[in-house]
Amino acid sequence: MSAEVYVLYLGVLVAFFATPPDTSQLLIMSNAARHGLRRSLATVAGDLSANALQMTAAAFGLTAIIAASADALWIVKWAGVAYLAWLGVKLILSKPARDRDEAAAGPTRGALFRQGFLTSSANPYAVVFFGALFPQFIDPSMPVLPQLLILGVTYLVVDGVTLILWGWAASKTLGRVKALNGVWLNRISGALMLAAAALLASRDLSTEAR
Repeated sequence: MSAEVYVLYLGVLVAFFATPPDTSQLLIMSNAARHGLRRSLATVAGDLSANALQMTAAAFGLTAIIAASADALWIVKWAGVAYLAWLGVKLILSKPARDRDEAAAGPTRGALFRQGFLTSSANPYAVVFFGALFPQFIDPSMPVLPQLLILGVTYLVVDGVTLILWGWAASKTLGRVKALNGVWLNRISGALMLAAAALLASRDLSTEAR
């Protein structure tokens, strides 16, 4: 892969992520607003871990099998929708923490990791996306594995930075609602998760990766 091709790939990724917040980004915004950016990095790690597994599946040529499994894809998609909707409703109906110690307890980092992982995994067609994207930038005259590693790591870095920026913005803006009324912070965070669920439900997963 030449330097010119790599720069082109970076440009494609920047254009891809320079859009309004998507499902995973809405999730990190919700978590960062309620729990702070540092703690919510576990959500970012979960999202990127799912992406890494999806890339691996694409590299092993599983894209055709996944694309043909329409019933399985439908189940995975709507399970993800139901999960996000449940999180959103739970937040909206929940009462704010009564004191600082109760607020600090919150969900564990493991729970936040699982939220990110399951939300990203709810789009199994991401495997097909990676299987279609990466070959466009691979030079067949050079070893393929190192090129796949470069493309995959670059995607994860750009995706991770994007998620962190959205989380930082949410923690600096929506997080201030906490000082006014914890109930409204929960409602806003819950609304973000419901929006993520609606976005996933409305998507044609055959053409979307995030």
